[in-house]
Amino acid sequence: MTAQPQLNTPAFDYIDSGPPPDNSVAELMAGLTGPRKRVSPKYFYDERGSELFEQITAQPEYYPTRTERGILRRHCGDIAKRLGRRQLLLEPGAGSCEKVRLLLDSLQPAAYVPMDISGDFLCQSAQRLTEEYPWLPVTALRADFTRMPALPAALPQAPRCLFYPGSTLGNFTPAEARGFLVHAARLTGPGGQLLLGIDLHKDHDVLHAAYNDAAGVTAAFNLNLLNHLNRLLDGEFDPGAFRHVAGYHRGRRRIEMYLESRHTQRVRCGGRTVQFRRGERILTEYSCKYTRHSFTRLARQAGLAITGHWQDDAGLFAVFALAGC
Repeated sequence: MTAQPQLNTPAFDYIDSGPPPDNSVAELMAGLTGPRKRVSPKYFYDERGSELFEQITAQPEYYPTRTERGILRRHCGDIAKRLGRRQLLLEPGAGSCEKVRLLLDSLQPAAYVPMDISGDFLCQSAQRLTEEYPWLPVTALRADFTRMPALPAALPQAPRCLFYPGSTLGNFTPAEARGFLVHAARLTGPGGQLLLGIDLHKDHDVLHAAYNDAAGVTAAFNLNLLNHLNRLLDGEFDPGAFRHVAGYHRGRRRIEMYLESRHTQRVRCGGRTVQFRRGERILTEYSCKYTRHSFTRLARQAGLAITGHWQDDAGLFAVFALAGC
């Protein structure tokens, strides 16, 4: 049996860049006490949430993961030609580090930096990767990428490429997505590149089914957020007092996911009492869908140009390479 690598070996390093717990409490309470209650989707990903998301990707209704994997498998050689090899490969929200495996042999990065807010899950996933790819230096970075003023100075020096799969950019509003792209381009620096997975606009029924799977895994994933809030906020949320709601907003071309209060209730959390009316909702996720044209326009607004484009034959999903204009 192969021994697991230890932290901070030549092949594996771990850096904890936060965020501090107090920052999370302030952010969460601001969202729960505002005029329209909301919680950032990054708080889905405690250890249980990360496990549930992996189960979501295996559901028959959930097309994005298998479709994107198919694109990466089919086009990995061409992607490597467009991006180049021996780069410092960054992956915010890396989770299980599954999709990057489809690119490593082709890209041959100088080092890989998976990032996630869930430190325990990240560490386990990154250590498994070093067992499979012993030639690859890995630095696991616990961080909220969107709030990082700079990358740690200890990272290897090489041209940077940011890999952001899974249509995660769709969790932002278009204005937030533009800000994310600007931030990502700044952190990758001059000559840096981005490789992004983007969920394309499609039939309403396909989208609705993807976020309301028959097995109820997405509902369990959404409701598990309340368990995570209880730990972070010393809270008293009862997941049974809320229900999962997800639907497609045609005008804004996005899925909107909520936790809806089943009855009028008061919940202690963060040292305060938060009131909920019956039917009142906590917004937990947007998932915006793009056409090739609308995503090209968004990239241009962020000062980026599309240098490569790959998609499946059915036009469900696309992978874009971007660089500074």
